[in-house]
Amino acid sequence: MSPDIWQPLLLSLKVALWATGLNLLLGVASAFALSRWRSRLGNLLDAVFTLPLVLPPTVLGYYLLVLLGRRGAFGAWLEHWGINPVFTWQGAVIASTLAAFPLVHKAARAAFENVDAQLQSAARVLGLSHPAVFFRVSLPLASRGIVAGALLAFARALGEFGATLMIAGNLPGRTQTLSVAIYSAIEAGDEAGAATLVVVASLTCIAVLLLAGRLTRGHAPQRVA
Repeated sequence: MSPDIWQPLLLSLKVALWATGLNLLLGVASAFALSRWRSRLGNLLDAVFTLPLVLPPTVLGYYLLVLLGRRGAFGAWLEHWGINPVFTWQGAVIASTLAAFPLVHKAARAAFENVDAQLQSAARVLGLSHPAVFFRVSLPLASRGIVAGALLAFARALGEFGATLMIAGNLPGRTQTLSVAIYSAIEAGDEAGAATLVVVASLTCIAVLLLAGRLTRGHAPQRVA
């Protein structure tokens, strides 16, 4: 494998790992909160959290530029502290995190809703605090669904293109991820390079999806007789 292939592959893995880690923290927190909070506002928030799944990636990229650009709502504040995520690999992480977030959120929420409430009530009766019930009962029982969602989010982040291209650009060795490298290779007429990159991306995503499917099939709701 040539260095021209290794660079975008390693950068894509780096971005996908960061995005998956962030989504695990944010997605599990939002999913647990909304699985316990049943209201119209909760349903509205769930719809907003799911929005990146259906919006065109270029729309997500536009929103990020509006918010994080130098004249954006948060961009000017970040610039004051010497932070500018536009055209950086960190910008690619932000774009990938946003695009993949719904996959963790929806999977984690479904997993938490499948945890038997009687088990949590019994744990509280035995004297466990709410945080202890979460970490010792709810989270372990929902772990399979959460991990499956995280794997799907990793695959989504690995293949993110539109939003990443708009916020991070296409700088070889700096912000050129695997999907952007494929686009560049095709645009340059490098069919062999594009084909190699496509095979690498496809095999990686297939492996992740197979693992996620195995975890999903192995997940059964926990109930008390």
